[in-house]
Amino acid sequence: MTSARRQRILALTPRERLAEQWARLGITPDYRCVRGPEVGMAMVRGRMGGTGNAFNLGEMTLTRASVQLMNDGVATDADTELGHGWVKGRDTRHAELIAVVDACAKRREWQADIEEGLVAPLEQALDAERHEQAQRAAATRVDFFTMVRGE
Repeated sequence: MTSARRQRILALTPRERLAEQWARLGITPDYRCVRGPEVGMAMVRGRMGGTGNAFNLGEMTLTRASVQLMNDGVATDADTELGHGWVKGRDTRHAELIAVVDACAKRREWQADIEEGLVAPLEQALDAERHEQAQRAAATRVDFFTMVRGE
């Protein structure tokens, strides 16, 4: 699984569910915050009809964090153990948790556990919720048709 896909799934998952699933894995890394977590703004861009010229739609609140894993209280030198997390809104704990998961997923000994025990179940839950919402919306769908007059 790519890092971008993992980041997307973790950001879309509610923090409580993510924290619960993370605790079940039993991975408790020692880490330090390199940046943040900090709240800021990001410009959201749009396109007319999805294909037109891009324009600035507005700003949204964004929280980001970066963490570095530690080995026996000492920061590692490798950039491979640096994790980043972004989430919409002001939930600093969510952004920090995503960054920790991202950093841990770069260690070979935890990579499979994170992908199979954390990200895959969260992705399935998101897909199930999306499917349920689609079914609820489909139940309200109205099909219009034109009757031909018999002249």
